[in-house]
Amino acid sequence: MSASNDDNAERKMQFLYALRSHGVTDARVLSAMEKVDRGPFVRGHFAMRAYEDTPLPIACGQTISQPSVVGLMTQALKINPRDKVLEVGTGSGYQAAILSHLARRIYTIERHPRLVREATALFRELDLTNITTVMGDGSFGLPDQAPFDRILVTAAAEDPPGPLLEQLKPGGIMVLPVGQSDAVQSLIRVTRLEDGFDYDELRQVRFVPLIEGISRDT
Repeated sequence: MSASNDDNAERKMQFLYALRSHGVTDARVLSAMEKVDRGPFVRGHFAMRAYEDTPLPIACGQTISQPSVVGLMTQALKINPRDKVLEVGTGSGYQAAILSHLARRIYTIERHPRLVREATALFRELDLTNITTVMGDGSFGLPDQAPFDRILVTAAAEDPPGPLLEQLKPGGIMVLPVGQSDAVQSLIRVTRLEDGFDYDELRQVRFVPLIEGISRDT
């Protein structure tokens, strides 16, 4: 085995150890995260730090979440192989790529045109054919494709957006950060019941705010 292969194997082992040490224990989630190389999703000056368990800046003033948080959010969704999943906030595309290995169909919506273009190109390059990328206002979800078995929101709202709650199937799960953008936020899991919603608080997090409308960035 070459030195570079040794380095890659060591790096992968450290990556998976970091995930497990932060509470990511679901075997399917760990397998999906092992398959998706974070490297292509981090560009520019921060590319060399792609394998650290830390959030990093990406284009359009956004961030790619730290892998352990991605793993915990994915684990909290309890995804089944036949599920149809909505992701609000495509960002780099890293989270959607992981979801694509766990669910039947992924719809991911993003308000920044540049991020839509770059993520779509990456999905094509990685042959992730079960992901549909949409440019739009994620706070309103995708009513044309609803209902969804699972919804994941990667930006913080003050409260779970009503349109997203409505687009969740009975028995479905939504995971999202809630709270003011300049304060500590809580990651919560919302389960839709036949007669309402059940809320679980999972941990404290910090995400960029969920903003309405389409960005004018090109």
